[in-house]
Amino acid sequence: MAPSPTKHGRDQALDWELSLKDKDKKMKSQVSNKASSSSRTAAVGEEKRTAGVNSKVGGGSNTGWHNSSSNYKLSSSLSSTFSTDESVPDATSEKELGNEFFKQKKYNEAIDCYSRSIAFSPTAVAYANRGMAYLKIKRFREAEEDCTEALNLDDRYIKAYSRRATARKELGKFKESFEDTEFALRLEPDNQEIKKQYAEAKAMYEKEILKKASGALQRSVERMQKGGKAEDGQHVTSTSSSGQKTGASKIQDHSEKSNGSLALKPAAIIEEVKTKRTVTDRKTEPKDYSLKNDTPISASEDLKRNARNGKQKLRASVQELANRASSLAVLEAAKNITQPKSAYQFEVAWKGFSGNRSLQAQLLKVTSPGSLPQIFKNALSTPLLSDIIKCVATFFSEDVELAVGYLDNLTKVPRFDMLVMCLSSAEKSELTKTWDEVFCGEATPIEYAEILDSLSLKYGVKR
Repeated sequence: MAPSPTKHGRDQALDWELSLKDKDKKMKSQVSNKASSSSRTAAVGEEKRTAGVNSKVGGGSNTGWHNSSSNYKLSSSLSSTFSTDESVPDATSEKELGNEFFKQKKYNEAIDCYSRSIAFSPTAVAYANRGMAYLKIKRFREAEEDCTEALNLDDRYIKAYSRRATARKELGKFKESFEDTEFALRLEPDNQEIKKQYAEAKAMYEKEILKKASGALQRSVERMQKGGKAEDGQHVTSTSSSGQKTGASKIQDHSEKSNGSLALKPAAIIEEVKTKRTVTDRKTEPKDYSLKNDTPISASEDLKRNARNGKQKLRASVQELANRASSLAVLEAAKNITQPKSAYQFEVAWKGFSGNRSLQAQLLKVTSPGSLPQIFKNALSTPLLSDIIKCVATFFSEDVELAVGYLDNLTKVPRFDMLVMCLSSAEKSELTKTWDEVFCGEATPIEYAEILDSLSLKYGVKR
């Protein structure tokens, strides 16, 4: 058994271990000092060489130091750049780069970036941003097209509606511009910018309507005036010619009388002059035709009467032409009715067929009931909902399956419960009446009656 170490032996061993550790630290510090001194020496040597070169060229030592340091920074930055992975451009990075160019008012560069972003991945934001850049360089047609593409991707994008309204206003499409702002305001009723834009678009649209109406009225008045002037000209010509003849005869008679009266006495001549003056004064006095039914007044009244009759006939003919044009336009529109892709397209078409239930019914028939939730999303309004229900009632007896499909899928539109709650008392009473008399009438097939009973609860109809 080995003897246990004494206290003195343990102390010696501990001192020896500590001394070894101190030596190790000293050696490491010496090595690091040598390395640092060598690096400093190399740096100083490099500085001297650079300074010598710069002095030969004409620069000072400070310039050489600055150049060497800048070169070092450049090389380090390049090395760090090459050491990291290169960033690959994508739709997001190109869009953000386009935003930076737009802030710098470099609109053409921004358009290029947005175009690359769309090429990578088309988004509503990229299209709308490029449309805004087109607006800045006054390429309004391209701006309108880009905003339309943005709305095809997102039909609730307020900025796209606003920018397209601006583009259409500049293109002279005041009606379409007004419709865009009206729909945008319906989506965001508290948006102050949209309110202002809506008021401006409405004023310009009303001004255009007034301008067209006043232009048509002015043209009709001018035509009537031309007709009246022609008739008045004929009357004046005949009157003036007769007046000229009368004056000529008077002059001739007066000359004959003058020649025959040269031998008269002065008193007789004076009496004759007085008599002629009295006769002349009587002839030149203005005649009052107001109390007599003479020919000039009758002709004037006839002209006025003819002018009034002509205006009435013109108005009737214009109204008839307008009605014919409206009918032809409606028939042409009925041929081209297609299923809308968004709430905006649906509402524009619906308003275009306002007052014509057959065309509105045709629009519903070409629209699949199952697509209603996707079309309207959150954009269905209470008045439009009430109007659609009324239109469905018009063809319920003809196509019960389609009508029930519409009533069923309308309940799947987002916020439907809220829309029903917002119906006015008059709209609710009218809906209840329609439900009882049409949807759940005696002619309703039994297989659909149960479905309509369950739907009546969703529509808030109390039966």
